[in-house]
Amino acid sequence: MKLREIVVEQAILPNLNASDRDEAIAQIINAMVDAGAVSDDHREEFTNAVIKREKRASTGFGHGVAVPHVKHSAINSPMIGIGVSHEGVDFNALDNQPVYTIVLLLSPEDRPENHLDAMEAIFGNLSQEVFRRFLRQAQSVEDVLTLLEEADDKTSVR
Repeated sequence: MKLREIVVEQAILPNLNASDRDEAIAQIINAMVDAGAVSDDHREEFTNAVIKREKRASTGFGHGVAVPHVKHSAINSPMIGIGVSHEGVDFNALDNQPVYTIVLLLSPEDRPENHLDAMEAIFGNLSQEVFRRFLRQAQSVEDVLTLLEEADDKTSVR
């Protein structure tokens, strides 16, 4: 699965200005709703579901990155929104450091293989220090899209 295939372009926020985890999640989901990728009817439900998931166990896995995610019956195919915070957000990350890049994944509840494929694509790239660094330095939606396209191209060469 290619990142570019599942990213909601209008839900790339290169200047996320959230002061905390819950606000960051809400801003990314709001962008997904504004883009028409998620129904406004589900805005609050998705936001609450992702926050509830975060309260069970943080998805801030360290290195300045978090991958909040939730599976839901109203989602037909995996989709991601990306937020880049230049100040950092407290995500209760495993390394106790601020999170600068948030990749929020919404997946279909009834197709766990889609969720796993999407997570593999996300983590396959976020595990690379160079990818994380360039994503954190992104200043525009175009910067993020270029990075995702380059990462997808490298993946297809493997």
